[in-house]
Amino acid sequence: MEILHCRGLDCPKPVLRTKDFIEANPHALVFKIAVDNVAAARNVVRFVESQGFNASVKQNDNDFEIMAERSEKTVAESMGEEPVASGEKTLVMINKDTLGSGDDVLGAGLMLNFLNTLNEMGKSLWRLIFLNSGIKLTIEGAKTLPAIQHLEAQGVSILVCGTCLTHFDLLDQKRVGQTTNMLDIVTSLQLADKVISV
Repeated sequence: MEILHCRGLDCPKPVLRTKDFIEANPHALVFKIAVDNVAAARNVVRFVESQGFNASVKQNDNDFEIMAERSEKTVAESMGEEPVASGEKTLVMINKDTLGSGDDVLGAGLMLNFLNTLNEMGKSLWRLIFLNSGIKLTIEGAKTLPAIQHLEAQGVSILVCGTCLTHFDLLDQKRVGQTTNMLDIVTSLQLADKVISV
């Protein structure tokens, strides 16, 4: 059985190596990916599932071995997404935990108001991506968490940067959305009809 050795690789290299393997071996039924951190393991699992594989994980401390077995699921089903009509995909990238600059207390309040008001965009709001200190809005105890969870419950896709969560040592405190990687972020930018960065 083929094993992809991805230990020690920075995000999104484990996902990219897995992607390359799947493209080069379109008839592969089973293979394994070895990584050495939680964020990489979650990203690889989510990616292989999006490609029609079932994934199972064996963990030994910070060492993870992911077994990918081909399934009958479609990419859309495994990602939990429904097709969105062309012209309706608005992506909002949030790369800090405040809105604007000058006063962090004011900025935090403005960000909370912004997230609570995003529902007004209606069905065109497709995805939120949280990067850098913006990931702090998605963790346990954040005042913004209920607003983001509400958006997710309404069908908005929420992606949270795994490298950023690891950098701030907050991976275990994330309470909404899917842990993501730079490949997903770049792909999302390509798929979006409109991108708003705050």
